[in-house]
Amino acid sequence: MSALPFKVRPIRLDAEAYETLRQQVLERDGWRCQLCGSMAVEVHHIERRSQAGADAEENLITLCSACQRRIHS
Repeated sequence: MSALPFKVRPIRLDAEAYETLRQQVLERDGWRCQLCGSMAVEVHHIERRSQAGADAEENLITLCSACQRRIHS
């Protein structure tokens, strides 16, 4: 009998923990878009939450709105 596949649930942080992580990512990235270098105030998931992307530093990147739209379109 083979094992049944199971869904891996992504890590989801509560609002306070996510804000702390968000600030860490912004500081790590120098408060700049990692694609174009403009001042950025948005942190985005590399792998979308809807596609099982976790709330984890390695899955987050600082982007401006324009670059975020480009990579997700």
